Amino acid sequence: MIIGLTGGIASGKSTVVEIIKDARYKVIDADQLVHDMQVKGGRLYQALLDWLGYGILLPNGELNRPKLGQLIFSSEEMRYQSAEIQGKIIREELAAKRDCLAKEDDVFFMDIPLLFENDYQDWFDQIWLVAVSPQVQCQRLMKRNHLSAEEAGMRIASQMPLAEKLPYASLVIDNNGNIDDLKKKVKGAIKDLANLV
Repeated sequence: MIIGLTGGIASGKSTVVEIIKDARYKVIDADQLVHDMQVKGGRLYQALLDWLGYGILLPNGELNRPKLGQLIFSSEEMRYQSAEIQGKIIREELAAKRDCLAKEDDVFFMDIPLLFENDYQDWFDQIWLVAVSPQVQCQRLMKRNHLSAEEAGMRIASQMPLAEKLPYASLVIDNNGNIDDLKKKVKGAIKDLANLV
């Protein structure tokens, strides 16, 4: 059984992943995969360099991630181009990791922030969605990434609204409460999952 885990930016999905890992389930992390491929010499590094040029690099040759984020989130056209350029490579790499792990484990998770936006739904037996209110999401994102309300709003707006994701979720994990509430909900879901398999 492969379970897709998703949630909007600053929804608390990373905390959910840690709880899942503590329960001894493996999690393929799409963000980490992207990060790894964006290091100097990686597939995405080269694709981004070919697209945006050397202006996105730090003096040491690594990607200037804050600048890259500002560029990509500056307009819908830039987000679209980024998705086109990086999307195919990311999908190929995620599929390879999924297929490899499926040979070893009966149950595992794939943490894909843009699961719905990039049409990964068909990959999964279940989809767990971490949900927060727009106000909580904006506050968390501003604090975590040191963004203005406008910058946070632009990043949130670049993702599919929560209401459009809800019908596709097998499980919705409400994360408007505190960490203890979240742990209780996720541990309960994991217990239910263990009873299924």
